[in-house]
Amino acid sequence: MSTTTLLVRQDQLGTTRIETREDAPLADGQIRVRVDSFALTSNNITYAAFGEAMNYWQFYPTGEQGWGIVPVWGFATVVQSLHPGVAVGEKLYGYWPMSNQAVLQPDRVTASGFSDAAPHRAQLHALYNQYLRCSADPFHTPGSEDAQAILRPLFITSWLIDDFLADNDFFGARTVLLSSASSKTAYGTAFQLIQRPGIEVVGLTSPDNRAFCESLGCYSRVLSYDQLDQLPADTACVYTDFAGNAQLRRSIHSRFANLKYSCSIGGTHVDQLGGAKDLPGPRPTLFFAPAQAKKRQADWGPAELGKRLVQAWRAFSAKASNDSAPWLQVQRHQGPEAAQAVYAQVLAGRGDPRQGHILSLS
Repeated sequence: MSTTTLLVRQDQLGTTRIETREDAPLADGQIRVRVDSFALTSNNITYAAFGEAMNYWQFYPTGEQGWGIVPVWGFATVVQSLHPGVAVGEKLYGYWPMSNQAVLQPDRVTASGFSDAAPHRAQLHALYNQYLRCSADPFHTPGSEDAQAILRPLFITSWLIDDFLADNDFFGARTVLLSSASSKTAYGTAFQLIQRPGIEVVGLTSPDNRAFCESLGCYSRVLSYDQLDQLPADTACVYTDFAGNAQLRRSIHSRFANLKYSCSIGGTHVDQLGGAKDLPGPRPTLFFAPAQAKKRQADWGPAELGKRLVQAWRAFSAKASNDSAPWLQVQRHQGPEAAQAVYAQVLAGRGDPRQGHILSLS
């Protein structure tokens, strides 16, 4: 057997290549899975853009200097097992390489899942090391795996952003600005924010995506990036930055003298990423979703956090997948060359914001 993987040049994210390697035998306690399907979204581009700073390249190291594997969320089936607690044929949800196969070392095995105890992952955040058995996963419903792969990890981040802002009383603001408003993590955040009384949710987007953002119904108003002057300069606001566009960030920091907090989420505009030095107002602070999840686990306990997340996910996914006016239209792609092409498309920020990509390298 062999493993086929999409490799990305770490310092030139547009440079990719397909690699196929013969599989090494499993060690005792390891399992091999077939990666059945995974989503590719701007969230994965953020993993690549922040791969060095946030250790995303370390989850599936290539052993080759300068080349990395972008992690993705999706589903896999166990095809070999040398671990007594994990059976061949089990379906798992989790964090995979952009490959057709992966090898894991299950540890802390429970009825709901396990963590990967591979030595190179020991210092990485536990959230990304959890693999869930679909048969016991409260998020999982048959027939919704594509939507889960695309939206679930993004929505959990969205939910945690909303919770973080509310936990801090929106830093004294009542207006939240969201860049890259057509992105799935942004509109998931807006879906949560708009439910909070007294909060104005302003989506910022390109002119081409403005109609789509308005159609979602989860923004109080939608402005194109060149319409910031339609908001009073003294607006007490929080900037939630999904784009990572340095020029836009500077424009917002310069215009809004009453900017209460600047929250950096991702980097969908990878060609326009830049530093945050010498900006007026509050220093941009990177939001790390696992940290807020850890805080809420301590506040409420894991069971209560899980209950709240599942409840919110069901409401959001029902809206996003509504047959009469779906926010999400799934496109499926098969094979390594197709994956390479879709990666280039998502990296470039092209395509209809309604589309969600599901890939398989098998």
